[in-house]
Amino acid sequence: MSDPYPAADSTTPSVNPNRPRHSLLDRLVSLVRREPEDREDIMVVLDAARERELIDADAYSMLKGALAMSEQTAMDVMVPRARMDMLDASESIETLLPQIIETAHSRFPVFEGSKENIIGIVMTKDLLGHMINPDLTLRELVRPAVFIPETKRLNILLQEFRRNRNHIAVVIDEHGGITGMVTLEDVLEQIVGEIEDEYDIEGEKTIFADGNHAWRVMATTEIEVFNETIKTSLPEGEYDTVGGWLAHELGRIPKRGDTVKFEDLQVEVLRADARRALWLRVRRRHLANAFNTKTQGR
Repeated sequence: MSDPYPAADSTTPSVNPNRPRHSLLDRLVSLVRREPEDREDIMVVLDAARERELIDADAYSMLKGALAMSEQTAMDVMVPRARMDMLDASESIETLLPQIIETAHSRFPVFEGSKENIIGIVMTKDLLGHMINPDLTLRELVRPAVFIPETKRLNILLQEFRRNRNHIAVVIDEHGGITGMVTLEDVLEQIVGEIEDEYDIEGEKTIFADGNHAWRVMATTEIEVFNETIKTSLPEGEYDTVGGWLAHELGRIPKRGDTVKFEDLQVEVLRADARRALWLRVRRRHLANAFNTKTQGR
């Protein structure tokens, strides 16, 4: 039987005592002698593998995203309650069809009486039954909703989504109040980046008008294009895109709900993954406020 603890020989890499204890080489040498003990060890291996081109950029990004999931919670990626598209159980399916078609979701939370009272989830495909039976009500199509705390870790949530074949969960705070919702797509985007479909972008356009002196902007929009379209002067620096500027201003990776003000603009992060901002909402504050004041005075 071989010695499980062989003495070092001439083929074993030696560590220079003059080198800093936690240098990259020291860590790599220690890793080949044992299994990684923590996330930092794993990241050293990933960084080294990427540097040696053993894995490509996409694989590297996905692995980093997967590792980051255990530190992220439902609150980090959820759609806030104010932006949730919900259906009122008291409305007829025929009345709700325009909203369903416009938003193009595959699933909707359904509330009764108050938006705090979510009674379940309805799948868009189930609404096809209305064509056969016009008397069918939304209440009859509701499926049970899954409720999760804001603190639910994304890696655990992903396991639950897979195990229960569920694609959506309603997020609640410590008092049981509705704070948002999270979908399987929201979780997977933390690993693979934004999942785009035919409803996400229109050709190569990256800035879309969004109501009262507001725009929906892809974070990859170039600063020059943004300034020309919005008629502003966002500064250029060590970044080329609006998302890069936002990360620079925040001093970290943007998260959903982050807000930054620049001159008369307010920039809010609508969607983000573990690595970057994806979609932003930009509005001109003084014009929007003036419009709201005028409207309230009518």
